[in-house]
Amino acid sequence: MTDADRRSFIAQTAGALAGFALSPDFVFRPPSRGRAARKVAVIGIGRQGRAILDELRKLDAVEIAAVCDVVPTRVRAGTDNAPGAEGIADYRELLTRRTDIEAVFIATPTHLHKDIALAALQANRHVYCEAPLAHTSADARAIAEAAARASTMFQSGLLARTNPIYQRARSLVGTDSVRDVVSLYAQSQRKTSWRFPAPDAALTQAFNWRLDPPVSIGLAGELGTHQFDVMSWLRSKPPARVQGTGSIRLHNDGRTIPDTIALQLYWDDGVVLHYQATLANSYGGTYEVVHGTNAALRLAGTHGWMFKEADAATQGWEVYATVQQFHQDEGIVLVADATKLAEQGRLKEGAGLQHPPLYYALAEFVRSLDGGTMAGATAAHGLQATLIGIAAHEAVKTGRVVDIPAV
Repeated sequence: MTDADRRSFIAQTAGALAGFALSPDFVFRPPSRGRAARKVAVIGIGRQGRAILDELRKLDAVEIAAVCDVVPTRVRAGTDNAPGAEGIADYRELLTRRTDIEAVFIATPTHLHKDIALAALQANRHVYCEAPLAHTSADARAIAEAAARASTMFQSGLLARTNPIYQRARSLVGTDSVRDVVSLYAQSQRKTSWRFPAPDAALTQAFNWRLDPPVSIGLAGELGTHQFDVMSWLRSKPPARVQGTGSIRLHNDGRTIPDTIALQLYWDDGVVLHYQATLANSYGGTYEVVHGTNAALRLAGTHGWMFKEADAATQGWEVYATVQQFHQDEGIVLVADATKLAEQGRLKEGAGLQHPPLYYALAEFVRSLDGGTMAGATAAHGLQATLIGIAAHEAVKTGRVVDIPAV
């Protein structure tokens, strides 16, 4: 950065609320491949299963050897997405016949996770299981207990804990950069119906399980679980209680699962998370905000920003900067390996993640198979996040304050 740039930086940020785009302090390296790629399988080839296939194909350390789904059209979609993979309809056949497969990725509907996860662990396979772990507390606990007994690795699909930008943000919480947490806010807003056409009328209910009250934990469970875990992880402790409301604001199609919810989650030290989710409006999308006495952090999947208070001292890592406008405020973009990128004239390229957050979670899971240490979300983390999501859904249904069990 030139002297003129530094003077411009000081002039633009003095007395203003500055936004910093947070990027990791290290260059991410994918897991290395051994003599042969590890053979893996994906169980459940719906939307999330196909997303997992897309990201796994980027990792040289694995070979997608099989895809599994009870719906034939999805099996064909899976084998098209992963050429060379065998299509199998029954996960039990997969586990008994394909003994060469070391790890499975479970992306079925939430209420189907338990039986598959327990069978895979019993078969001595490494397991990556999407979050929430299950639709009931009992099922989630059964998965976590089985994972604790197993000799193989188990990772819950909570993406924040392996997201380099979220890791960077967590390193600032509790330091002078952010200082004391004042309040928390998160939202998930998108305009969609959660209703999907099925290739066969007999599969309509199965395809629309999120709208089926006996098995669905609603917006609070399916979406909120992930964002509640962000805040629990950033604060190093889960909330203690939750209350909320829900209603149908747009999709009056006979459903009883609310398409819009609002929640308050309470920590014992007085901090409150205000959360809202809707399928009726897309404004703002999905993000989380931590308000601190020195700064606020806004995290949005592939990007993150810090908004410093005018009276907060400079920490010394705001040297290499690209100015970005945030409504009435000017933001300073920070990037990983800033010195090297500046020399190459590539500072702006480093503002966000190179891959979707899912990629980093899958890569860390594969890396853990070599190191024997889980870098991502463990089964216990998955259990705690799931219990929060289930409690939040119960609060929406009943209108009562619900205590959150601690793991």
